Amino acid sequence: MAFFFAFIVNSVLIPNVFLKTSITRIILSKEVIETILHSQMRQITIHFKLSMKKLNTLLVLFSAVVIGFTSCVDGNNKPGTPVEPGNDDVLVNSNISANTTWETGKTYVLGGRIAVTSGNTLTIQPGVLVKGEVGSGSNATALIIARGAKIDAQGTAASPIIFTTVADEIIPGEIASPNLEPNLSGLWGGLIVLGNAKGSFAGDVTETQIEGIPPSDTNGLYGGSDNEDNSGIIKFVSIRHGGANIGEGNEINGLTLGAVGSGTTIENVEIIGNQDDGVEFFGGTVRIKNAIVWNPGDDGFDTDQAWAGTLDNFIVISGDETDHCLEIDGPEGSYNAGHTLKNGTIKGNAVSQLGDFRDGARGTFENIYFFNFTDPATTSGRGDLSLSGDKTLATFAEGSLKFIKLEATLADGVALSTVFKNGTESFATSVATGANTVGADAAVFSTWSWASVAGQLSGL
Repeated sequence: MAFFFAFIVNSVLIPNVFLKTSITRIILSKEVIETILHSQMRQITIHFKLSMKKLNTLLVLFSAVVIGFTSCVDGNNKPGTPVEPGNDDVLVNSNISANTTWETGKTYVLGGRIAVTSGNTLTIQPGVLVKGEVGSGSNATALIIARGAKIDAQGTAASPIIFTTVADEIIPGEIASPNLEPNLSGLWGGLIVLGNAKGSFAGDVTETQIEGIPPSDTNGLYGGSDNEDNSGIIKFVSIRHGGANIGEGNEINGLTLGAVGSGTTIENVEIIGNQDDGVEFFGGTVRIKNAIVWNPGDDGFDTDQAWAGTLDNFIVISGDETDHCLEIDGPEGSYNAGHTLKNGTIKGNAVSQLGDFRDGARGTFENIYFFNFTDPATTSGRGDLSLSGDKTLATFAEGSLKFIKLEATLADGVALSTVFKNGTESFATSVATGANTVGADAAVFSTWSWASVAGQLSGL
């Protein structure tokens, strides 16, 4: 078993997300290993359709791995027969440099870091599945909408567009994965949209490279002066199992928005099981309506570099590794702008924080309900909302950082001032379970989101 296990790891059939946890987790996660093995057979078969070269060698290699692995698995725990890919799987292994349409009923497999280049539009029809090949580091897969390019991804409540990993055996028409748990992360990169709007960058430069993309890839640049820039339309889209690590502490977010302008439409989006943040804003003015993040590995929503848009009607459901449900960072240059988060419901757990407002954070946070958090006094500050640093205390004091009508259902015996720090308790109210008067409208996520189908929205 040791030889074949080492062979699998060295062949990068298992992404770094497993390697960076523990050997125990790797050994116990047979089902995950089997899933990755199956995904490799899917990739081999897809490549076969495009080129017969190397197929025999790959099949021999794959067979050796499967035989070696199977011989070490007992009884009913042996891997099943790999699922054959459908005839409508399409491998995408180069940048998109012309107007392109991905068609309903088909599955598109990202073979690497794929960019829609400036001047071109990628149209994704309702019900399309987009699957990223498993990889990390330079092999991490992602879809980038570069500056000057557009995405037209208009799913529907009856037929959402789903971004996931090739390890996911989901087929068109399904909502929930038939084989992956919703907390599995880091199996591919994510969706990155970049624009020409303003941001507050260190050194007051007008453009910079987005995190998660190597500096050598100029399609990763974002920033400019057009706050009404239009990067396209994203509606009824679910993004799952992403956040591949491209370097130490440098993961890709589920949905990354870099200097995206207000001409862009984003409504009804779901991010599940991302190793880094669910959604991160880097400058820009884009607005989002109806967004849900479930099981983020780091933060639910993270804002940076003077994002000046609005997030309206949102939900965060913490996972076992969630850090901050909200991480709000201030400007990095001299340009100052604030954003608005309103009508939100945030469900915590024993390890997550309500929010951390840092580095001169600015904005308005209104009609937000928090529940299911722990007592900060017994968990080294887990479960609180804090203002970090003198810059943030100053923006709060001067009114550039505002809180309006926050409500929370607290753990038994916990005082409001223990949770809401630095004077923010003046803008918060403690309410009994189910007695909240503010929060998100969860009904808009019914039928089309995995969180709804899995029963995660009941009682919100």
